[in-house]
Amino acid sequence: MTSRVVVVGGGPVGLASAIFAQQSGLSPLVIESGVPDGDKACGEGLMPGVAPLLAELGIDPPGQELVGVSYRQDGKSVEHRFADRSGRGVRRTVLIEALRERADALGIERRSARVTDLIMNASTVSLGLAEGGRVEADYVVACDGLHSTIAKELGLIKSSTKRGRRYGLRQHFAVSPWSSFIEVYYSGAAELYVTPVDENTVGIAVLGPKGVNLDETVAAIPEISQHLEGAQTVSELRGAGPFPHRVRKARVGRVVLVGDAAGYVDAITGEGLRVGFAQAREAVSAIADNRLASYPRRWRAVTREFRVLTRGLVLVASSPLRRSIVPLARALPGVFGMVVNRLAR
Repeated sequence: MTSRVVVVGGGPVGLASAIFAQQSGLSPLVIESGVPDGDKACGEGLMPGVAPLLAELGIDPPGQELVGVSYRQDGKSVEHRFADRSGRGVRRTVLIEALRERADALGIERRSARVTDLIMNASTVSLGLAEGGRVEADYVVACDGLHSTIAKELGLIKSSTKRGRRYGLRQHFAVSPWSSFIEVYYSGAAELYVTPVDENTVGIAVLGPKGVNLDETVAAIPEISQHLEGAQTVSELRGAGPFPHRVRKARVGRVVLVGDAAGYVDAITGEGLRVGFAQAREAVSAIADNRLASYPRRWRAVTREFRVLTRGLVLVASSPLRRSIVPLARALPGVFGMVVNRLAR
């Protein structure tokens, strides 16, 4: 008998989970809510390590080549080229469209609805929908993001202090990319990221404390404000946060949490999608192998390096060492290159 897997969340990680499930002989249903195009504030630089996962999913979304990462602060810079292959800047809407087309080609059912509650017993999971009715599943893969309804329903969200919370903003500008690097600028208490996403567009993302302002951050960095002078915005300003998001566990009974729903440290490394896709693959593999109890261990294995490095970078960026980040990277290029390569692979 084919197991019925309901994937809650129609973002990149949710769609990837459904595709992996279909490829594994399971019967997935995607329940997706939110804006129709799936857009949100997020980094759009796909690190080189995402390429094998995209190949497994059977997609090759168009975008802009990314050859490395450049860190910039107070007029100084340090850059590192990716070691084995390039990354790719891809607008989230373009990535989602490619994943939807692949899901549709595989015959995966997608339903627009909002999950309101969850009832689970030893053999099934029942999901209530805001539009009425319920959906029954053998397993649920929760990919519903930082504000996961499923995690809340299961009582898994850890309370956290408001101190140290960070927020993200993102907008696109109609200007030809001036570099093939992801550029990271440190300015005041915020970081600004420039990601080329096609030959006519760059994405600007800002991370910082509550109240961080994209326009003010751009204006404080002459190199960026000059490049964007007179450029039209080609997307709505979107926000995300707060970070971090912590949960008590990644699996309860027949429900597994994947992607941001399973816990998120910060967007500072740009590794969200690579780690999210890897979690999706492990979750589906655990279900297909009838070894769901192994998922927490698999989750820890594929997220450990991301969690450790991200926490370390956030700690440094939030400390008096912040003003020394680029000088230290320039003085220790081998260490800087090692960190970039670990995050990119």
